[in-house]
Amino acid sequence: MTKASSSVAIIIPARYGSSRFLGKPLAMITGRTMINRIWSLARAVPGVDEVCVATDDERIAEHVRSFGGDVVITSKECANGTERVLRAAEMLATTPAIVLNLQGDAVLTPPWTITALIDEMHRNPTVEIATAAVRMDMRSYEALRTAKQHGEVGGTTVTFDRRGNALYFSKSIIPFVRDDKQGDGTGLLPVFRHIGLYAYGYECLRRYISLEPGPLEGSERLEQLRALEHGIPVRVVEVDYGGRTHWAVDSPDDLKRVEAIIGEEGDLVGA
Repeated sequence: MTKASSSVAIIIPARYGSSRFLGKPLAMITGRTMINRIWSLARAVPGVDEVCVATDDERIAEHVRSFGGDVVITSKECANGTERVLRAAEMLATTPAIVLNLQGDAVLTPPWTITALIDEMHRNPTVEIATAAVRMDMRSYEALRTAKQHGEVGGTTVTFDRRGNALYFSKSIIPFVRDDKQGDGTGLLPVFRHIGLYAYGYECLRRYISLEPGPLEGSERLEQLRALEHGIPVRVVEVDYGGRTHWAVDSPDDLKRVEAIIGEEGDLVGA
């Protein structure tokens, strides 16, 4: 299926009632709310026709409007962030050809990684879903492996074929690395950490939401496996964070880590 036009919308799903972190989008990070930071990142991406926040909560909506952001109120019955993104896209004045799902807790996402997905969708009109991944070096690999050994769930890895199409996503570290000699001499390993950033062709997003979850998605608790289980290719785009640190906010403890990273590396974009 090909995309009919080149219009692009970035939609940021933001839910107030997270069981792990109530009111997370309104949490403060170095003087600005999380949702304000995400909106600023999205606005810094060139070639985007529309940026909006999709939320089910008037507190978030009122705050987004206060800093000049566009907001769409979606139902509290949305099963997940991806469905919330679709419902918001359906309510936009102009139907976008490409929809970017920029998760509301990914406050350290460099704008150029979003651009890389948009470029891939434009360059290859047959690509229906694209997502991002960062190649790991031994240091980042060992840090992730240690975290997994201590029971942390966060951190997804992905394998893909020579065309860049995903083979599998997992909360386990894949592929298994026997020793550091599997690197290519640069210190990098054949292990890619998945970045939870997605670009969809609009019609594919509608079809994806209508599909039944499969056993792999149920086991891993990873929505993107639904596409693979139903035979929809997912293009994996390797991105370079340019020395920036990847981190998402899953709990209140993550706020301190993110603030420390911003203190060390500076803001990606201004307010």
